[in-house]
Amino acid sequence: MCSAHPDVIRAALELGCQSGREVLIEATCNQVNQDGGYTGMTPADFRGFVEKIADSVGFNKDMLILGGDHLGPNPWKHLPAASAMQKALVMIADYASAGFTKLHLDCSMGCQGEAVALDDELVALRAAQLAKVAENNCETPPVYIIGTEVPVPGGASHVVDSLDVTDASAALKTYEIHRKAFQDQGVGAAFDRVIGLVVQPGVEFGSANVVAYRPELSQELSKSLTQMPNVVFEAHSTDYQTVDALSALVTDGFSILKVGPGLTFALREALYGLDLIAAELDGGTPKLKDAMEMLMVEEEGYWANYYSGDKLEQKLQRHFSYSDRIRYYWAHPKAQNAVTELMLRLENQIISETLISQYLAPLVPAVRSGEVEPNAASIKLGYVKLALNEYARACV
Repeated sequence: MCSAHPDVIRAALELGCQSGREVLIEATCNQVNQDGGYTGMTPADFRGFVEKIADSVGFNKDMLILGGDHLGPNPWKHLPAASAMQKALVMIADYASAGFTKLHLDCSMGCQGEAVALDDELVALRAAQLAKVAENNCETPPVYIIGTEVPVPGGASHVVDSLDVTDASAALKTYEIHRKAFQDQGVGAAFDRVIGLVVQPGVEFGSANVVAYRPELSQELSKSLTQMPNVVFEAHSTDYQTVDALSALVTDGFSILKVGPGLTFALREALYGLDLIAAELDGGTPKLKDAMEMLMVEEEGYWANYYSGDKLEQKLQRHFSYSDRIRYYWAHPKAQNAVTELMLRLENQIISETLISQYLAPLVPAVRSGEVEPNAASIKLGYVKLALNEYARACV
């Protein structure tokens, strides 16, 4: 899972406690870097942040895996390539020294004055340069993810009807070019720890639609894994796929399934549902959605370039888009105050099953079984666990 929201991380670690399974939590280059990223955290800060939550829920930190996603020049691609890569080298050194043991090397984007998409040889060279720095700054040798066919982080900004599945020959070429680049940089042994290749299996989500996985389209790609020892495929943008689709992806060799916006989307659904329940219980009005709307209109930087249409369409997307750009606002003090006010409205309340059925119906079976207690805090995390459980069921 790739999220910096504390409730999402808490839900994942609680689920790990319940299942006895490892939990892989990743931070992206834009979220977390030496400059703080949009979370304000360095890699060492993020590790401390996650470990503090792990301690609070009693999760065994030996079962925690930290990963870095899209590690490369992306946050600084507006700079000339030499400057952007220098920043990227510092970033991956910080990730490696902070104990992140799964590193996705992504140098697929052009920097200032370069083409938007770079040729495989240059991408591989830069990835190998990053790996060399990581090798020199780690305590535990990390595993690596490579790949040049990287989906847009956070989902597409438009309706996507279909996608071209990565060609098997392209995947094999990427693997071989990276193998040679690692050897040329003197880190051939590190290439033995390349465990995954990012490819496009034909899954994606737009603002209001999801492209479902179609196994019949990826069979040749899946067969190519027999020619890449100890490697599986990593599938990005698997958010909102059905559990059957997720299971089929794993069966077909896409054994690393990445999810991010789908989890904060579930959290937003839970919070908005609880807001409606609070209004039913105290005779007041829902407040959270209005507070978030006011905040997003005041500070439009995280959504304005992603949501199109007229004013009504943009308003709907601000709250209900699969792209879930609202996730960038939950850490804002005004949003935190609004959520705190909501949870105080529901403090010490036992919420009836009928109200849960009305506003958060998918959670009813877990409430009936006793897995989720009928209070706001348990409901909030329980709703996120519903989404996480889809992945837990698929990745077996």
